[in-house]
Amino acid sequence: MHCNQCQQTVKGIACTTRGACGKDEDVHSLQETLIHGLKGIAAYAYHARALGKTDPEVDAFIEEALFKTLTNVDFSLEDMWNTLMKAGMVNLKVMQMLDAGNTERFGLPAPTKVRTGTVKGPGILVTGHDLLDLEALLKQTQGTGVNVYTHGEMLPANAYPKLKSYENLIGNYGGAWQNQKKEFEEFGGPILVTTNCVLIPPETYRNRLYTTSVTAVPGVKHISDRKDFSAIIKHAREIGDLKERKGPDMWTGAHHKAVLSLAPQIIEAVKAGKVRHFFLIGGCDGAALGRDYYTRLAEKVPTDSVVMTLACGKYRFNTKEFGEIDGIPRFLDLGQCNDTYSAIVLAVELAKAFKVEVNDLPLSIVLSWFEQKAVAIVLTLLALGIKDVRVGPTLPAFITPNNWKLIQDRFGWKAIGDVDEDLRDMMKA
Repeated sequence: MHCNQCQQTVKGIACTTRGACGKDEDVHSLQETLIHGLKGIAAYAYHARALGKTDPEVDAFIEEALFKTLTNVDFSLEDMWNTLMKAGMVNLKVMQMLDAGNTERFGLPAPTKVRTGTVKGPGILVTGHDLLDLEALLKQTQGTGVNVYTHGEMLPANAYPKLKSYENLIGNYGGAWQNQKKEFEEFGGPILVTTNCVLIPPETYRNRLYTTSVTAVPGVKHISDRKDFSAIIKHAREIGDLKERKGPDMWTGAHHKAVLSLAPQIIEAVKAGKVRHFFLIGGCDGAALGRDYYTRLAEKVPTDSVVMTLACGKYRFNTKEFGEIDGIPRFLDLGQCNDTYSAIVLAVELAKAFKVEVNDLPLSIVLSWFEQKAVAIVLTLLALGIKDVRVGPTLPAFITPNNWKLIQDRFGWKAIGDVDEDLRDMMKA
């Protein structure tokens, strides 16, 4: 492989990932960060496009950024940093487009208590992010006796009025993506995978797994057209009744418009000292050690504080009882990872109401990162100048020490540490 920077051939190593030539590793690190972020932006843009939402500025930036990374001859650290900030703002626009597409198609989500487990009858489990796939399956299973359940990032679908109007949408089964081998095995019926949060299946349920759209897994049946889910519906009926199981209820559907309807109450509660702090605890979940930090943090948040969450990180604590403060729920599930847009809108609107900057709000953001969409969201928060965010459980391997120091110096971001110490520090803010 030839390196444009040092004009040397690096055998067997992709120089653009970590600067294998040993020169300007920090620039290579930012290039890799941009590529990961672009993957997240493209995923959101793909879903938005399916809902009829496009923007030529987004398409143009993706082309520009790919050209800048894959055929780059500009090795200015500051120029690469500026491109990352532009990526963050483009991702904000894409999340807004997707929010508009989802709400126009399916209605405004409202706080909804979702039953978990399974009921007697044939059933199909839907995992991933694509609400259009879920809607198509719900339509095609009507009158067939086949029930539909959400899994993982599909949980928030239960809060959209048009989707929850389907009587055969029973509720949610299972949790975050990393538990799916156990959960898919136990579910018993066929599983429809709509996005990339999927593990290579063991033989025990490989024949019950179906992919659709751009998602594919070797050796797994693929449905290329969401207009025809007849194969998976037939499979569910052949398997027959699932075992009845009842799990704890989960709340979801705290869209920013629903929460902002409580703005007068929230403002009054903050002024009266009844609500002291807001915590946004969420992001991608995973199996690595250290992710119990997020569970312990949510459990230890003071009772005069509100916990907001999103993405599959919510499954670390979303079955716990948080109660309320003067009618304000202490637990607010904002939705999927792309619903970070709702969190941003909430922060901006509350800052306006209190006549302060967002960074002056009694708000602490604690993120669990894992994959490309999380990187895109991190870039958005940085581009908006959001400070004092904590991330973990470990820092991305493609971020060099120098680049992490730059983020710390400019924005005050921190790696998560001891739960009690971090909580004390955040409550001082």
